[in-house]
Amino acid sequence: MTVTDQKPTLVPSEELHMPSGLVAGQRLVITGVLTEASIAFNVAKLAQDEGAQVVLTSPKRTVSLTSRIADRLPQGAEVLQLDVTDTDDLDSLAKRATDELGQVDGVLHAIGFAPASALGGGFFDAPWEDVAKAMEISTYSLVALTRALKPSFAPNASIVGLDFDSTIAWPGYDWMGVAKAGLESTARYLARTLGPEGVRVNLVAAGPLKTMAARSIPGFEEFESVWNERAPLGWDVQDTMPTAKAALALLSPWFPATTGEIVHVDGGVHAVGA
Repeated sequence: MTVTDQKPTLVPSEELHMPSGLVAGQRLVITGVLTEASIAFNVAKLAQDEGAQVVLTSPKRTVSLTSRIADRLPQGAEVLQLDVTDTDDLDSLAKRATDELGQVDGVLHAIGFAPASALGGGFFDAPWEDVAKAMEISTYSLVALTRALKPSFAPNASIVGLDFDSTIAWPGYDWMGVAKAGLESTARYLARTLGPEGVRVNLVAAGPLKTMAARSIPGFEEFESVWNERAPLGWDVQDTMPTAKAALALLSPWFPATTGEIVHVDGGVHAVGA
């Protein structure tokens, strides 16, 4: 058998260890924790394991759910109500975060939503009202969240957003794909705008993962069926830990001169053809 005939598999995530205390003493705001399968949940868990203090955010309708999941973290976590389309929530966020953390060293943006009409083959017919909602929550919210928390930022704060490769058109992803393309451009402009103040802005583009968000995408199984075949490193749609580790590394001080970057955690699919 030649080397090209062999199919490697990802090293089990429990065997990949970060340096001890990667974010020791850091204070992080983490959005997007809905279940233990959420990427954001494992970012929060790893952050606590690596010495960070964490608070979570959640829209009003899911605060009770996020609070229950927060109790499953190693140290638990406070949950701040945050609807990124609500001016009152945004205007009060910096003070509430400061009350809990003192200052904010890092922010995880794990926020995305598109109405049903904007997914699953509805690209051509989706009404502007639904497209606008997808763009507001999935794209513009990166700016809204950053602006809201900026008064609480510690020196050299880091912002990390969760992305999905938008360089091609994916089946069924439709307007969420456009929103992710907007997110990538937004991150670059934020990096340019905030860099002189020492604030870093980066994205992690994950491969398909079985999260609650993925379940809302019609045809998600099409991603599953081909991803592992194409990924040079292989791919496990159940394992959010590699993505969480990349996000935490970017939140940490270990990337002090990196901003405007998109780190792909997808088994290598973005880099190869069919």
